[in-house]
Amino acid sequence: MKYAILIGDGMADYPLDVLGGGTPLSAAATPNMDMISSRGSIGLINTIPAGFPPGSDVANLTVLGYDPAESYTGRGPLEAASLGVRLSPGEVAFRCNLVTLGPGEAPAMEDYSAGHISTGEAKELILALDRELGAGAFRFYPGVGYRHLLVCRGGGSLKTTPPHDIVGRSAVKYLPAGEDEAPLRELMRKAREILEAHPVNASRLRAGENPANSIWPWGQGTSPRMTPLTSRYNIRGGIISAVDLLRGIGVLAGLEVIPVEGATGYIDTNYAGKAAEAVTALHRGCDLVIVHVEAPDEMGHEGKVKEKMRAIEDFDAKVVGPVLREIALLGSFRLLVLSDHPTPIVKRTHVGDPSPFCVLSSEPGENRGRGMPFTEKSAAESGIIVSPGHSLIGCFLGDWGAFVAARR
Repeated sequence: MKYAILIGDGMADYPLDVLGGGTPLSAAATPNMDMISSRGSIGLINTIPAGFPPGSDVANLTVLGYDPAESYTGRGPLEAASLGVRLSPGEVAFRCNLVTLGPGEAPAMEDYSAGHISTGEAKELILALDRELGAGAFRFYPGVGYRHLLVCRGGGSLKTTPPHDIVGRSAVKYLPAGEDEAPLRELMRKAREILEAHPVNASRLRAGENPANSIWPWGQGTSPRMTPLTSRYNIRGGIISAVDLLRGIGVLAGLEVIPVEGATGYIDTNYAGKAAEAVTALHRGCDLVIVHVEAPDEMGHEGKVKEKMRAIEDFDAKVVGPVLREIALLGSFRLLVLSDHPTPIVKRTHVGDPSPFCVLSSEPGENRGRGMPFTEKSAAESGIIVSPGHSLIGCFLGDWGAFVAARR
């Protein structure tokens, strides 16, 4: 049997007056997800256990069958795994955003992504920081777009805040805080001096673009211990994502990281290329392929309703549709589509509410077929909620028929 998991990051949302009480997911044209939901099974999955931050790190560990209480140490070490960075005992990895801070002694967080700076520009800046500041306790590693990695000795107990949670607020109130705060705060001060004087930012200002004038470390942690998903289920699998977080989870889960040219982690990503590579992976022997699309989440963070709808529609038309058509030609299959967590337009950040999922199987008796479209409302009305969420993948890769039969 072939398996595919398609993740529209942050697709789920809250009802909006501007959409007549609908959500971007319910208002978007999603014929492929609606077909999977109406013919297959729909429900809710609780991806954020109580007490954990509602982020894509916790949510996607859950989606891949890992209990965050046992495997989650922070976002940073997951991204380190993607970059091939091994953490020594005592080392802590931080996610390190390039951001835009405003002027003055108490600057506001103006942009958590520095205008969605390009990977090429960002790499130049991060390497400059590593040359100037990377000796001794700190090391910088370039990632994708505004998303990078900082490794240091200590700092694991600091309180840090995701920059997308504080847009428009005074950043000073959210600086790393705790017993070891001084070295990291000093690093951020020095980094700002270097970044503000860098030619890349001079060019960006001339072009009317937000400068990447500061770093923002957050999501720190030490190396997690995870048994590979491929070993647990005796399968061969691959993962496709533009972002280091998902690729790092994939590495630790024993999945092959499949590159896609033009995958940006934004609304302009190469949707069709992701679908094509997923199909190729299934044809060349992968039992399981996971495709992650970041664009709906980014539009949620930016509070852009029409653009979030467009991202969802592109995901449906250019990823879900092609993968569904091709996997059906390979014989027995199961296809899971879900939002890993909601990123509501009104919040502009993640929340821990359960998210909708739907599954279509080629096997008789493994579908509920209740004719419900793929929306948050349908998922809630289905009466199915998977909690703890990390149990879903065992059913999906195992006895899905029993799961469905128990909920008829």
